Amino acid sequence: MKPITIVVGLGRSGIGAANLLHSEGKEVVILEQSAERKFKELTANFQKKGVIVELDKPLEISSFKPWLNRVQSVVISPGIPWDHPTLNELRDQGITIQGEISLAWQRLKKIPWIGITGTNGKTTVTQMVNHILSENNRQTLMGGNIGNSATELAMSFQSIDDINPSWAIMELSSYQLETEPNISPKIGIWTTLTPDHLKRHKTLDAYFKIKHRLLKNSQVRIYNMDDECLMSHYSQLENGVWVSTKGERYSNLKADYWLNKQGLIMEKGTALFNKSALKVPGAHNLQNLLLATAAARQVGLSPKDIERAISSFKGVAHRLEKLGESNGIEVFNDSKATNYDSACMALKAIASPIVVIAGGQAKHGDPKEWLKLLEQNASSILLFGESKYELKSYIDNSRFKGEIFCFEGLEEATKKAIEIGLRSQVKSILLSPACASFDQYKDFEERGDHFRKLVMNNLLQKTLVP
Repeated sequence: MKPITIVVGLGRSGIGAANLLHSEGKEVVILEQSAERKFKELTANFQKKGVIVELDKPLEISSFKPWLNRVQSVVISPGIPWDHPTLNELRDQGITIQGEISLAWQRLKKIPWIGITGTNGKTTVTQMVNHILSENNRQTLMGGNIGNSATELAMSFQSIDDINPSWAIMELSSYQLETEPNISPKIGIWTTLTPDHLKRHKTLDAYFKIKHRLLKNSQVRIYNMDDECLMSHYSQLENGVWVSTKGERYSNLKADYWLNKQGLIMEKGTALFNKSALKVPGAHNLQNLLLATAAARQVGLSPKDIERAISSFKGVAHRLEKLGESNGIEVFNDSKATNYDSACMALKAIASPIVVIAGGQAKHGDPKEWLKLLEQNASSILLFGESKYELKSYIDNSRFKGEIFCFEGLEEATKKAIEIGLRSQVKSILLSPACASFDQYKDFEERGDHFRKLVMNNLLQKTLVP
């Protein structure tokens, strides 16, 4: 009997993995714990191809029993804990457990990878690097933790003759890296390191080691010298290229790329171009620019190539995305700010006073800096979702003097924010949740899309100027 690969989950990663395996002639079974209507159309499409889909199948050993004597491997999405008890039970029975990213790495490793990881900034750096290379006629594949799943990219690479990418530019989360220790990029970039995903990884040290492994495996390593946590681990990190927005030196250490007082991007003493080439706001985006520039120079691009390309970079959807302006008030969608540190970046980057919308599913982390920036820059705070009262308790115990409101959902919070903004002398309205989205949305993109729709269609209407 032909061996079976079971794919767990009908999300983006699961769909990509199942399609890839099926295209290679593998016999595939998909198990999905939900029985929602949206999965029924997907089920019908897969079944037309001869792929078995079983809905309403929780991640329990009983869900696997009909196929246990034929299962060769099980492929999981990044959202499933690598040490889940059912996966351990399957391992005990000799079944190989793989992450979706492993399938892609095995098929795409002949292409040089630029692997980008970090707590914050990795999406922007990934898109920035891809933009710079694409604008300079480098054929690229981009995806992983954003956009197309890694297996979707692998399938497109194998099935379309005229795709001949020179680089695979991959955003890699700790959840993905946890499942595949052998990813070895040509260039590895580590943007930041702050406490995140500790419900899953338990300790900051474990989280550090997962990301560190990617850089250890990289031929060229690029680090952010402005990140305090990375610098605290300096002695543990392998030699690499360091960037800093704070000048040439960090204590006794020298940056390889830095921003000088005149606003010039420097490379070991040589001026490359002015920071004004980047039109996206925020000091954190200057860090991102330095990281992307260092990578582009490793690829072989000239300073003029990089400057010309970066001047047309418009930023990333859901990451300090400017939706428009109404009555002198700028409106920003920062739904990707899923932790306190990420939310701090927006509060530093845009004009104050700010009406802030925050909330969702709380994460472990230290809110002190976030609370300090709210005190300094926010005029009103609208909280929503599962964490609204937890966040309110933090703010109540801070020195914040403005109004605080709590709502069940984003719609009510957004309406109130617009109302306050239009009757007050504020400069900005900002959705920057500081929380995960999974209490009410499938991901931060869905949350950000909802906010954009509320702003565009229902609230500012014709008064919003792009």
